[in-house]
Amino acid sequence: MMRWSAMLLLGVTVPLAAQVATPDRPVTDPASIASPANPQARPVPIDDIGATRGLAGVTWSADGKQIFVSTNITGRFNIWRTDAAGSWPVQITQSDEVQSGLVASRDGQWVYFEEDVGGNEYADIYRVPTGGGAVERLTQTPDIAESDMLTSAQTDWIALSTKLKSEGQSNLAVMGPDGKVRNLTAEKDPQFNWGPVAFVDNGKAIIANRARVDSREGEVWKVSIADGKAVKLLGAKDVRYEAADATADGSLLAISTNEKTGQDHAGVYRVADKSWTWLKPTPWEQLAGGFIEDGKALVARTNADTRSTLTRFDLASRTETPLPLDPGVNNLTGAQPLSPDGRMLLTTRSGADSPSNLYVVDLAANTARPATQLAMASLTPAVLPKSSVVTYKSFDGTLVSAVVTMPFNLKRDGSNPAIVIPHGGPTSATQDGFSQYAAAFASRGYVVIAPNFRGSTGYGDAFQNANYKDLGGGDLKDTVAAKQFLVSTGYVDKAKVGIFGGSYGGFMTLMAIGRTPDEFAAAVQWFGIINWNTMYRDQDERLKAYQRGLLGTPDENPDVYKASSPLTYLNAAKAPLLTIQGENDIRVPRGQAQEVNDLLKAKGNIVETVFYPQEGHGFDRRENRLDSLRRTVAWFDTHLKGKPAK
Repeated sequence: MMRWSAMLLLGVTVPLAAQVATPDRPVTDPASIASPANPQARPVPIDDIGATRGLAGVTWSADGKQIFVSTNITGRFNIWRTDAAGSWPVQITQSDEVQSGLVASRDGQWVYFEEDVGGNEYADIYRVPTGGGAVERLTQTPDIAESDMLTSAQTDWIALSTKLKSEGQSNLAVMGPDGKVRNLTAEKDPQFNWGPVAFVDNGKAIIANRARVDSREGEVWKVSIADGKAVKLLGAKDVRYEAADATADGSLLAISTNEKTGQDHAGVYRVADKSWTWLKPTPWEQLAGGFIEDGKALVARTNADTRSTLTRFDLASRTETPLPLDPGVNNLTGAQPLSPDGRMLLTTRSGADSPSNLYVVDLAANTARPATQLAMASLTPAVLPKSSVVTYKSFDGTLVSAVVTMPFNLKRDGSNPAIVIPHGGPTSATQDGFSQYAAAFASRGYVVIAPNFRGSTGYGDAFQNANYKDLGGGDLKDTVAAKQFLVSTGYVDKAKVGIFGGSYGGFMTLMAIGRTPDEFAAAVQWFGIINWNTMYRDQDERLKAYQRGLLGTPDENPDVYKASSPLTYLNAAKAPLLTIQGENDIRVPRGQAQEVNDLLKAKGNIVETVFYPQEGHGFDRRENRLDSLRRTVAWFDTHLKGKPAK
């Protein structure tokens, strides 16, 4: 969950806000945006988009000969096994619930995984034999969430995080083969969470992160498994340090930090003498990944304005070599991406015209090959719309980037419909990878723009923090400016622009139709926020802590809460609104959608609201994924194109 200046919202006259600093880049000429000709273009079937599989977890087997993945081939995220060299996948579990967070036991006997109930995010730990068989439930703690498992190569301990339903904070813990969990930390501050990074010292200690839930501060600790004694290795007030890996002896740490630069950058920290080895400076977000070659090299990820690359960094020569993955969105994946023999890495990659897939990178040969095929056959680069990254100036001169997905074969005659998609978070960002929504819309003639408004990550701390106590203010103006950019291309009819988003994107959708009622002709919001006061009352304690990081508390800042709630403005809303919500959502509780529905129906607006049982913050069951996508496309077809509802 996210600047109009907050002072202006409170009725205080101030000068026009100064431009927020971001990495320097050229402004895009709207006339440079073009619709390519493509005689093969056709609407991509919604059923094929909705049935394209995803990944909820991946891990190597103990011997590195097999890969276990959680994917929804059957419509449910269950666990499958495939040979690392390539084979037909074999299903080893079946459940209606999402099975995620996979790790393999060091003896090769078990795959451990998390499973919650209907998306309620309070997972227990289970295990299944690697050869298939009966699933064993190891924890049965409905009021405790267990997550972020990590296995040791030297012992049978599994490191993990635990969180009580009654608390915002999480703790570092270990679990034995018997399923008994023992907390190693006793965090008192509800704003902070602990997470395991790596076992060190022959499996006797854990490198762990202790981080604020709003991403404004992070520390790195070494914690003894025997007695929980914790030593802080890195930390400073209002500075982020985040470890991604450690060498087996704990002497080197792979670190991302915003220290001194106000932008995340990657380096290797030598614990003994507190010295650093840094990657080459870049204005863009750069994150440490994992060590390879027994600590002689590091894999790092650079996110350069929505597109990411993975790079091998040699510590001795300080040379950087890109991994062999096509441009798009590239990530290491799994709790431990490096194969047990150190030769291969598990990565994911997607692009606007290529859905996400799992890849195996051979480090010695510097080659990559797909380990899965998750997309339906119809979703090919030949027919999927293409994207471009654009930069425009917002109301105060601040540079804002966005991903534009352009339909094929459009006339530049100002007649076409468009959809603006604000992302969730807000401590997040749109990446230029595959979006099922952009693919569905753009292949049906909608020009799509997804802006990285102020509050987004990847553009430096000043930009990320620019919406503090101003949610739905300046970031909404950035979003309206995205619509104006599309209109200025000459393709888009300003009276046929819709807005669609989920979570904070849903909040932005509600703010947009309330605060700027003449800008958007139709709207769809999934699990968005209407009222920050009732959110604070009803949501999970961890999200409550996150909300305090953005707005303070309702008692401290009642005027800010009022100014930042769509409830304050929705009486002015005109656009037809579709709302879709999961019944079990602990992040944005069901009551938020009900408030939206009741308010707009009472004033006579066109409004429809759909609730899905057994779903949380997002829809994991295939029938609900398909239904929600069909309804969303049909809503815009009806209210932007004038097609009759079916």
